[in-house]
Amino acid sequence: MPESDLKLIYKAAVEAGEIAMSFYGNQPKQWDKGDGQGPVCEADLAIDKMLNERFSHARPDYAILSEETEDDKTRCHADEVFIIDPIDGTRSFLNKHENFATSIAIARNGIVTEAVVHLPAKGLIFSARLGAGAWLNGNPIRASERNEIKGARILASGSQTRNDLWRDSPPPIERHFRSSLAYRLCLVAHGRFDGMMTLRPTWEWDVAAGNLICTEAGADVRTQDGIAPIYNSTDAKMNGLVAGHGPLLDGLFTYL
Repeated sequence: MPESDLKLIYKAAVEAGEIAMSFYGNQPKQWDKGDGQGPVCEADLAIDKMLNERFSHARPDYAILSEETEDDKTRCHADEVFIIDPIDGTRSFLNKHENFATSIAIARNGIVTEAVVHLPAKGLIFSARLGAGAWLNGNPIRASERNEIKGARILASGSQTRNDLWRDSPPPIERHFRSSLAYRLCLVAHGRFDGMMTLRPTWEWDVAAGNLICTEAGADVRTQDGIAPIYNSTDAKMNGLVAGHGPLLDGLFTYL
């Protein structure tokens, strides 16, 4: 009997972590993607190659959407698609910081059903299956249920508090930062922070796995338009993302 989809991507994420750590701190070759997309390095490409080969063999009927693979738009017609970021937080990886992750999700007809986010330098593996819960290293996790905006601990880059992004002024949150969007979503799922937000176009591979981990831990996840994200879109982008307890997000949206 074939292994389950969650077991498949979990084992692949573990192998991706081993590849990442073989390059970590060893000055891997790197290039700039241009157009403000940031760096890519040989570790990204090695992980991407392994994941593509493994998933194409194990699930030949599934499509693949990966940050480091040329996009084949026929994926848009597939019922199932792997959504992959080989290393989310490549700049952190290259700077020998620990906040980088491999993010792997499977979406069925636009809805993420299985997800794994692995931070090998931290020894953390977050996972989730639709309707079954979310886990950190095999233990169930639960998101914060904070409602009050004032003083809420929100993960966001400094640019997200610019006045021009908000109706009048930014909400009175306590801002924190981690470089990987996937990790930010997982920290919300774990209850370490009350929420996260990014008010700019966001690549699906950065957030697909973290999205399911968040919602299965009890958090709400919405685009900047206030709707639930749908994945495997033509341009593989969405209009920002916010996550946290539903009433907290309702309050944040009053400032937009």
